[in-house]
Parts: sequence; C-alpha cells; structure tokens
Amino acid sequence: MSVMRIIFGPLILIFLAATFQGAEAQAQIETPAKQAILIDHATGTVLFAKNAEQSMQPSSMSKLMTLYVLFDRLAGGGLSMDDTFPVSKKAWRMGGSKMFVRVDTQVTIADLIRGIIIQSGNDACIVVAEGIGGDEASFASLMNETARRIGMLDSHFVNASGWPHPDHVTTAKDLSLLARQLVDKFPQYYPIFAERSFTFSKIRQGNRNPLLYKNIGADGLKTGHTVAAGYGLVASSQRKGRRLYLVVNGLKSVSQRSRESQRLLAWGFREFGNYALFKAGEQVADANVWLGDEGKVTLLIEEPLTIIIPRKARRAMKVSVNYIGPLPAPIAKGEQVATLRIEAPNMATIERPLIAGADIARKGFIGRLGTALEHLMFGSVSK
Repeated sequence: MSVMRIIFGPLILIFLAATFQGAEAQAQIETPAKQAILIDHATGTVLFAKNAEQSMQPSSMSKLMTLYVLFDRLAGGGLSMDDTFPVSKKAWRMGGSKMFVRVDTQVTIADLIRGIIIQSGNDACIVVAEGIGGDEASFASLMNETARRIGMLDSHFVNASGWPHPDHVTTAKDLSLLARQLVDKFPQYYPIFAERSFTFSKIRQGNRNPLLYKNIGADGLKTGHTVAAGYGLVASSQRKGRRLYLVVNGLKSVSQRSRESQRLLAWGFREFGNYALFKAGEQVADANVWLGDEGKVTLLIEEPLTIIIPRKARRAMKVSVNYIGPLPAPIAKGEQVATLRIEAPNMATIERPLIAGADIARKGFIGRLGTALEHLMFGSVSK
C-alpha cells in the first residue's frame, strides 16, 4: 500500500481554484474601529477580524439578545404578537433612547419589538424583561443561559437594554454569531429589522441603522453607543444571493460609523467570492481497489460544500484527493476511505471526508491468486 494523491488537472484546477473555504480567509484591510469582524453567512468564514474576541461593552447592540429571547418565546408558541405586557414605573422612568411607553398601560409585543429595533427603546426592553422574567435581573439570567446555549461563550449580560455596567460585556465575534442566529432561526420576524420608522404615542422615530438608507442591500440589525464604548453597529447586508455580517465598535462618531460600516461591507463583497462546489452525495473522484470484484470505487462527499476565497488568490489553489491505496477490499458503502484537501498560500487548509459510493466485495481465492501472480509478473496492479 502507498499514499495515493489525485491532483486535479489544469482545466479543472482553474474551476476548483475559485472555490475555497476555511475557518478564516482573511485579506488585508485597516479600520479605525477598536473591534471588528466580517463574516460570510453561507460558510461562516471570517473575512476580516480585529480584536474580535476582545471583551467590550456592547451598549444597545446587546438588545439583540433581548430580542432573541423574545423571538424564541414567540416561535415556541408561548407568546403571540398580540399579547401585551404592562408598563411599570421603572420602565416608564428609564433614561436614554425611548419608545415613550406610558406607565400603567399595556403594550403589545408587536409594538415592543418595533420599539426595541427601530426606536432602540430602553423602556421597551424593561417592559419585555419584566413581562418574561418578572424582573430585569431574572431576565438577564435568561439572556446568559441563552447565550451559552447558542455558543456566545464570552458574553455576560446584566440588563436587557445594554445600559452601561462594568460586568455587561460581549465580543464582536459573539455578536456576529447572534446576528447569524437571528437571521437563520427567526425568518418570520427578521424583516422587522429593515423597517425604517415606527410611530408610538404619536411620536414618529426613524430606524437608527444608517445602512438601511444607503441602497447597499442592508436589512438589519442594531446600532449601539455609550461614551465608554464608542459607536458600534451589528449589520447584515445581502447582494446577489450573498449575505455578510459586520460588527464594528469603538468608532468616534455617527458619521464615522456609517462610512466605515459601508466601506467594510463593500470591501467584503468586492474582494471575496463564494461558490457552491459540491452537492451532498456528489462524486468527487474514483479510487483504485486491491483484490476487489471491482477495480475502482467512486468517492462521494457527504455534505454540500460551499467555499469562499479572495478573488485574487484563486489561481494559486491546489485541490487533491488523498488516500492510502489501492484501497483493500472489502469496502463498505458509506465507509470513509479518502480525504478531499484544498490548499492555498496563507490560507487555512480545508479537508473533507470522502466515502465509498458502493459496496466492493473481496475476490475469491482463485481471483486473489491470479491477481497476486499478475502482480509478481508485471508489477503493481489495481484489480
């Protein structure tokens, strides 16, 4: 047995070279943001990161977790959009950005959602927290439980609104994960993030997300600002079927936040391309078989593979199928027998298992004897 490696020919390589995915596929760009991350939706590939795992105060961007908890209850049937929550004095008195709820009234969940997304209402967040958790501290515990469950391992929430607190922290990476979860898990509610204005208590307010007004495919999610944290944004934009998520924080002004977010998203769409390489169950190659009733077995990829690569780097790609072969019979259909490998300079190598596409029985004694004699007489054979 020896290590077998199938290197795809030049014509095929040109096609495959345009299709690469890794945990990271970063090119160079600078940003004045203190923390930033740019992620491709389809693959989860990180296109750019700066201090993405650094602890930071999320300000109103943490309202996305409040919304996640609320959406989860709605999707599970425990609440409906027509249900109402009462407004306490604490909610009514809450400072900062407001929906302008009135004390001792009832507000529908549909209105509260828009009050949080569009008007960034701190008061609306407290109404939701008290309506679900009984009090804000108990609701914060629910936020933290939910964060752990969906993989936000570096986040800790103290309140529902993002009101400044030294222990209320997250990371750009965690917020990008939360954004992706909101889009994937709650498609029935996500379109609300793109609504540009909402009127409540006869007060009309515009959505604070500056990208919604730029005609760049942006359709969410949430801005944030405190003196300590600076200006931040969790954004999502979709163009020609591709969706990117961006998180920035620590910018100096509203205008800088708008310009920098637009610039980074444009760079991501321009510099990277993603491609559907293989469908689930598609044949990738054939492998030679030793002492089998068939001389070859098809190699299939189990999961669909969509990959992303900087457009300028695609011709430097090398794609190969690797296995120790010829593969000895018997071989069971579905058995992992090889590996698909995609490599490129300055890129994380990606590997995917390849499985046998058919059962290959072992030859009988006479057939094995004939193959052995042929091997002795003529050298290596693949039968």
